Amino acid sequence: MKTKILTMLALLVSIGTVLHLVMPPLLFGVKPDMMLAMMFLGIILFPKWNYVLLIAFATAAISALTTAAPGGQIANLIDKPITAIAFFLLFLLVGKQWNTKVTASVLTFAGTLISGSIFLSVALFILGFLDGGFLALFAAVVLPAAVMNTVIMLVVYPIVEGIMKRSKMAAV
Repeated sequence: MKTKILTMLALLVSIGTVLHLVMPPLLFGVKPDMMLAMMFLGIILFPKWNYVLLIAFATAAISALTTAAPGGQIANLIDKPITAIAFFLLFLLVGKQWNTKVTASVLTFAGTLISGSIFLSVALFILGFLDGGFLALFAAVVLPAAVMNTVIMLVVYPIVEGIMKRSKMAAV
């Protein structure tokens, strides 16, 4: 693993942490997970298994430490690695067939839906910690998070991509 890439991944997790902390809870203490956009950006920029797993577990740990949702600690530790692997496989499947900005945005929306579904399923059905129904929480928290993450990716991805090209730190 290269130090430059590890530093970039750490910065993405840090930015995601700040986004996660400042986001207010919407329903029953559940916040939209803005950290996902940064995890997805790290996967898109450095699409190798070792980096995917590293950012997945780092994001899971930080999300678990900063969550306010009942049972969110366990749900985040289960959700993030599964979501990262699913996102990475989707990214490999789609590859370079579309414009990278479009691919990043569509996959971010889909990845957030996957993450939210896993999180809510674990918190509601396995742990039984959350009040409310799956559909209500999905509509009130996951869908807005998917839209917000997609907008974040639409804005941030072209900027980061340009910086990466200028700094000669393109995907290794």
